[in-house]
Amino acid sequence: MSTWMDVDVVVIGGGPAGVNAAIAAGRQGARTVLIERYGFIGGMTTAALVYPWMTFHTLEGKQVIKGIAQEIVDRLMARGASPGHLRDTVGFVRTITPFHPEAYKVLVLDMFKEAGVKLILHSFVDEVRTKDERIESVILTGKSGRIEVKGKIFVDTSGDADVANLAGAPCLQGRDRDQLTQPMTMKFRMRGVNLAKVKQYMLEHPNEFYEKTPFDELADLPLTGILGFYKHWQEANLPINRDQVLCFTGPEDDEVLVNTTRVQGLDGTNVEDLTEAEEQGRKQVMMVADFMRKSLPGFENATISQVGAQIGVRETRRIDGQYTLQVDDVLSGRRFHDCVARSGYPIDIHDPSGKGVKAAWVRGDGAYDIPYRCLLPKNLSNLLVAGRCISTSHEALATTRLSPSCMATGQAAGTAAGLSVQHGAPPGDLDIHLLKQRLREQGALLE
Repeated sequence: MSTWMDVDVVVIGGGPAGVNAAIAAGRQGARTVLIERYGFIGGMTTAALVYPWMTFHTLEGKQVIKGIAQEIVDRLMARGASPGHLRDTVGFVRTITPFHPEAYKVLVLDMFKEAGVKLILHSFVDEVRTKDERIESVILTGKSGRIEVKGKIFVDTSGDADVANLAGAPCLQGRDRDQLTQPMTMKFRMRGVNLAKVKQYMLEHPNEFYEKTPFDELADLPLTGILGFYKHWQEANLPINRDQVLCFTGPEDDEVLVNTTRVQGLDGTNVEDLTEAEEQGRKQVMMVADFMRKSLPGFENATISQVGAQIGVRETRRIDGQYTLQVDDVLSGRRFHDCVARSGYPIDIHDPSGKGVKAAWVRGDGAYDIPYRCLLPKNLSNLLVAGRCISTSHEALATTRLSPSCMATGQAAGTAAGLSVQHGAPPGDLDIHLLKQRLREQGALLE
């Protein structure tokens, strides 16, 4: 095994958090490498078809996430690969942001080159070497054999707190009483959907759809999402522990992304459980697609156009960090002196064992703060985390796990990593006012 590189910042995981972390660190002048296990960028967004991005705004329509995340949307719009922020016709949030995943994969590569970020694909971190509560290097396994990558600052955006866990940082998983996590979902796309017919059916049968659907405006809005078909789902009596159909339109005019399968009781950090989840999820895809084609108005000629490269994972490990964001912090819209990101997404817990989804909305101005301390693990001085594995309770994770929130914490972690290199200080010793100033200069919204 050889040392292939020695850099300033090592980012592990190329999902929404890792993408924004790497770009932010690179833009600070840090020699940055991003390591990703797949042959493409995007994490759950692309590998598991997590689509659309939800949400950049509060329920009242105030934008609370910008920065690099908004830049990505703007540049996708310029390429004709996103319509930008549209009204959510499900009614769960104010806006959603459709995008073309293949265009996103390519755009990110361009942004990496502009920021001087080196990308290493097809590589899996399976060992972390530490000394005196510092990470010295990570070990990659891939086609080139085992490679050691040394760095000054490390950013764990693996989604599963893999690096933090391997390095010995304390981690939590699932809900407190039984460690069960939110269910996994195998998502899939269908083409050949008559969306005009679907919309007309919704307008004629509003009682069969989610109560927050904006029916008074729906006739004049582009259809972006559908939640309901309650009667059809109940009559089908499929062996899936869910109570409705959920799908989102696009990216093509006759296409939907279906988010309806549900795999419960399995651990996304256990390879045997993941294998079982993949099998269950793909069988459920065939079952749900057949039901939709046979039973739902507008889906008569629909066919499966894509299934996720892997099952979508909502929740696994998260760090037990210097501060743990609580559900009351979210729902009260609590402000923190060390806020480095905000979010307006509600609590959205897919029941680990039951059928439903538990939801609760943010009070106050509709947004809450994510403090910098949630990105800092205990016992490791040169590690930051971002995305799904920041320090939260099980309930608070149900909002911070969403892609725009992950983008925002990713930018914060990457900026902090770059500043740490510049000032020769560990992330925990950074001047929070300097970090917040730099984030604002990059367009982040912290008020």
